[in-house]
Order: sequence, then C-alpha cells, then structure tokens
Amino acid sequence: MVDLPSPTHGQRRRAGILEAAADISTAEGLDGLSIGRLASQVGMSKSGVAAHFESKEALQLATIEVAAADYNDRILAEPRSADPGLPRLRRMLAAWIDHIDTIPYRGGCFFAAAGNEFAARPGRVRSRVAQYTRVWIDALEAEARLAVRLGELRAEIDVPRLVFKLHGLVLEANLRRRLLDADGAFAAARALVEECLNESALTPRNP
Repeated sequence: MVDLPSPTHGQRRRAGILEAAADISTAEGLDGLSIGRLASQVGMSKSGVAAHFESKEALQLATIEVAAADYNDRILAEPRSADPGLPRLRRMLAAWIDHIDTIPYRGGCFFAAAGNEFAARPGRVRSRVAQYTRVWIDALEAEARLAVRLGELRAEIDVPRLVFKLHGLVLEANLRRRLLDADGAFAAARALVEECLNESALTPRNP
C-alpha cells in the first residue's frame, strides 16, 4: 500500500478558499465572486487570494470543479454499492436529496443556483455547469434504462420523461426549502420520488 502525500499548506488554503467560494456562489451568484469578497470571507489578504487564481473566470471554473467533485463523492460514487438498476436509481436519488438537504451552502443546490444564473449567458462557465448537469441527468437515465432491461421498471416507461419528473421534484424541494422556508420540502420530495418510482415499477412496493 502506497501512502499518498498529505496536502501542502497551499493546497489546503486553496481548498478552503474554494469551499467559501461555493457557499458565496449559491447565495450571491457565481458572478458575485470577487477576490475582495473571498478575502473577507476567509480572513486573508486580497493578494493572498489572488495568488491562487489568474482571473475571475478561473476562480469561477475552479469553484464549479469543487462542487462537482463533492457531488461525485456523495451522490454518484456512494450509490454504486447498491445493486444496479432500480435499487441503485433509488439510492442515487436518496443520496441527492440527502446531500441538498444537509449541504452547508446557504443557497442549497450549487448546480441549481449556477444553472439558473448562467442559463442565458453563453461562455465557458455556462458550458461547464451544463456539462455537469448533463452528467447527472445521463447517470439517472442510464440507471433507469437498466432497470427497464432488468424487468424492474415497466417496458413502456418513457425514461427521459420519468427522469425529467424525478429531477424536477428534487429541484422544486430545493426551491421551496430555500425560498419559502418550507421545512417539509425534502420529506415531501422523498415521498413523491418513491411514489413516482413505485408507479413505474413492474412490481410495485407495498405501501
């Protein structure tokens, strides 16, 4: 077994800056990121923060990468221990809801916030947000299609439409929790996701 080198002080400092940047982005927008705002948040000088990023766009893209890595660890990697098909699809959705429900970012789901902000603004930031959003939707659709092939979901199920509905339920819960302070939003999303999957299953679960 090879011991991996411990992160350097500079790497740890950069990681801390980017975590703060992700939090700020969900509450104030990726476009609201600035060296001065970050310096104030993490208790560093502007020059100290600026040394880690060559431009504002580089800062935005690095922040997206941190959020994407967090999503990969929490809602893509962990569910792989579940059986392929419907069990894994259920676990992926549960992990996603749990992640957004407990995320420390003030604005909730990072990609929901960034997607809304940059949907009509062409450029590298929009492309990267769209790329990671598509990766997630594609992963859900792939697992749903496998569930159809395994005979766990009905053969006539329209997979893109099913995933559209499931994805929308979770994003609606994020909106209601963050904007309307609806404490039961994620509990409702869990119940509605399960109801939707149960309606689509070849052999529905007993209530």
